[in-house]
Amino acid sequence: MSVRTVPSGDVELWSDDFGDPADPALLLVMGGNLSAFGWPDEFARRLADGGRHVIRYDHRDTGRSTTRDFAEHPYGFDELAADAVAVLDGWGVERAHVVGLSMGATIVQVLALNHPERVSSLTMMLGGGLDIDFDANIELTMRGEPTPDGLPGPRPEFMEALALMAEPAEGREAEVAKRVRKWRLLSGTGVPFDDAEYARWEERAIDHAGGALTEPHAHYSLTLPPPDRAAGLRRVTAPALVIQAENDPIAPPPHGKHLAGLFPAARLVQIPGMGHGLPSSVHGPVAEAVLEHTGSGQRP
Repeated sequence: MSVRTVPSGDVELWSDDFGDPADPALLLVMGGNLSAFGWPDEFARRLADGGRHVIRYDHRDTGRSTTRDFAEHPYGFDELAADAVAVLDGWGVERAHVVGLSMGATIVQVLALNHPERVSSLTMMLGGGLDIDFDANIELTMRGEPTPDGLPGPRPEFMEALALMAEPAEGREAEVAKRVRKWRLLSGTGVPFDDAEYARWEERAIDHAGGALTEPHAHYSLTLPPPDRAAGLRRVTAPALVIQAENDPIAPPPHGKHLAGLFPAARLVQIPGMGHGLPSSVHGPVAEAVLEHTGSGQRP
């Protein structure tokens, strides 16, 4: 494993890698307000052991990447997609398989529209289509009103997790415990969840961020891309995979089916019992789906 800090415009992005640089590159794009460590080492190694050169990075305003006041330095999904390209440039990668989770799934869609020449394939997991206004749907769900797109709004577990994240925590131990409770809510009860495992991952994320106990929040200020951009996905020629989590409380089924339908020929895989998280209990089936989509699953 090696570490590189790469420039993207006037910010710097921290990144690291797993596996052999001679293998096909696979870029992991994490969800909102999460650093590269949102992708557990164990999951990244599974992909590397399957013959991929895995690269992950801290979004701007997370981890060890440049952090600034969002109001003074605003940005949108076009800039976040450009950050992904900058990371590829920093590692000398012309084209990569890109895998996005949650907000990362939105970034991957914008990346495929803005920089198609850099994308060998795209995998979108635990997310929704560019034509879905999730921010508005959250507001409607909180008021008990139906969504205009006919797709289900976020489930109560997500609303409970939102409320939990707003609660103060006194000290490191309490902060870690709060984060673990959040992930337990988001991951649901459909698959095994190990509190100690998530506590260990959150401890590492805190250490990686220099010991900061306050979770990043800049991405809550992002404005979603215009819904009409979704029409361009019909022209995306790179192979597309959508991974739907059966018990995802943020983008529950059939959001994955809807997202897959935005592409000319996307494959949909549903992970039984999975919620909105990456506990080790789902690493196997998720990694298997990604490896199958991005190649034979074996090192050449």
